[in-house]
Amino acid sequence: SRGLRPGQRLPAERQLAEELQVSRTSVREAIQKLVSQGILCSGRGDGTYLQAHPTAEWLRGAMAPIAGLMDADPYYRYDVLETRHALETSTAWLAAQRATAQDKAHIERCFKVMLQYQQSGHAELAARADAQFHLAIAEASHNLVLVQMMHSLFTLVLSTVERNRHDMFRLSEPQTLQELTEQHEHLMQAIVQGDAQRDGLHPVEGLEQRAHV
Repeated sequence: SRGLRPGQRLPAERQLAEELQVSRTSVREAIQKLVSQGILCSGRGDGTYLQAHPTAEWLRGAMAPIAGLMDADPYYRYDVLETRHALETSTAWLAAQRATAQDKAHIERCFKVMLQYQQSGHAELAARADAQFHLAIAEASHNLVLVQMMHSLFTLVLSTVERNRHDMFRLSEPQTLQELTEQHEHLMQAIVQGDAQRDGLHPVEGLEQRAHV
C-alpha cells in the first residue's frame, strides 16, 4: 500500500507493529516468511528491503513486446481484456476463500477510493484506482505467482482500463457506469462474505460467460 519499489527500505519493525496494530513478533515472523519467498531481503543491522523476484523480472521482460503490440494494434487490447478477465476471475475466486480480515478491509478501501473518483468524473484517477482494486484482490488470493503476474501486467492492465473508462466517461450513458460500479461491488461483497461459489466468480464459469459475450 506504500507503493514501495525494489531496493527501497521498509519501515522499522516497531513502526510497522504500531501501524498494523500487531506485535513485533508477528511482524518479524511475517518478514521472515517474505524473505524466504524472495520478496524481501534483510541484513543484520541494515534493515529490510523490497527486492524484485526473479520470476517477476522475467515476466516484466516478457510483457514488453505485448506493450508494443498494444500501441501498434488498437484491437489487441481486447485480447488483453480477455487475459485480464481470466486472471482476475481466478484471483477473485481464491480471494473469496483465503482473504484475511486485513485483506478485506484493503479491498473495501480501494473500492471506496475508486467510487469517489468515478463519481467526481476523474477518469484517469478512477482508472488507477480500478487497477489498484484488482491488485488488492490478487494479493488477497495469497498465490505468489498470480500476484507477480498481476503486478507485471499492471502497466498493461492500467492502459486498457484507462482507455475503457475514458470511453465510458466520454461516450456512455450513466447507466453503464452504474452497472460497472455494481459489478465491482458484487465482486467485493463475494470476497468479503467468503462466497467463492457466487455466480460468475468461479474461474470456469467466468470464462464460459465471457465466451458468450
